Amino acid sequence: MARFKLLIEYDGSNFHGWQVQKGAQTIQGKFFDACKIVFKAEKFDFYGAGRTDSGVHAIEQAAHLDVKTNLQARQIMLALNDELPASINILGIEPVDADFHARHSAVSRSYIYHISRRRTAFGKKYVWWIKDKLNPALMQQAAGSFVGMHDYKSFGTAEKEDASTLVKMESVNVSYNDNNIIIRIHGSHFLWKQVRRMVGVLAEVGRKNLSAADINNFLENYSDVPAKYTAPPSGLYLEKVLYNHNEPIQDIIPLLNL
Repeated sequence: MARFKLLIEYDGSNFHGWQVQKGAQTIQGKFFDACKIVFKAEKFDFYGAGRTDSGVHAIEQAAHLDVKTNLQARQIMLALNDELPASINILGIEPVDADFHARHSAVSRSYIYHISRRRTAFGKKYVWWIKDKLNPALMQQAAGSFVGMHDYKSFGTAEKEDASTLVKMESVNVSYNDNNIIIRIHGSHFLWKQVRRMVGVLAEVGRKNLSAADINNFLENYSDVPAKYTAPPSGLYLEKVLYNHNEPIQDIIPLLNL
């Protein structure tokens, strides 16, 4: 049995998230279908680095595949891509040691969220259009409150979490131009819906309804307020899964030229 690391991009618009669900179309489910065709009777295991929710996209999701095969890595990539829908694409594949695990070997993850500052005919599935005027400079100032080790209980969902809700946030940055606001959030790991709630709270800061002081309060004391501001999944992208603390992340660029 050989193990391969895969880098994958996908448009999550028409999928019910990453994880296999009975009666629902998912990213992992499409990979299972493709693997059954490519590897025929051979057994295989396929694990992702994280579970993206329904409607969430990936610029570079990571996964590992265990399979007994004589095919070389590039042959596997080409064969699987032939069987996958156009909205899912393997960017790269390489053999890795048996102790590599797509999820457990990761040291951090980076997400970006794309807010459109204007109505768009093409990007509805890929951005969050906010009609209200936002102040991105205030959003950037407040984003610094998230950096460091904090308890994100207010930003997660209790029934979905493990015992600890502590998360180390490496950086939270806001970039913008006339039509776009791009928020990059880089952390050790993330609770369910955490990123979308962080974005929603920052949007309220941009509307001048919340402040950095409110964010600090949410981090120090449990509150259900962030849940009320959960951003839609359409603008969220898993940008990169990092396996080395020194691994660089490229500069933020708008995903769509809006």
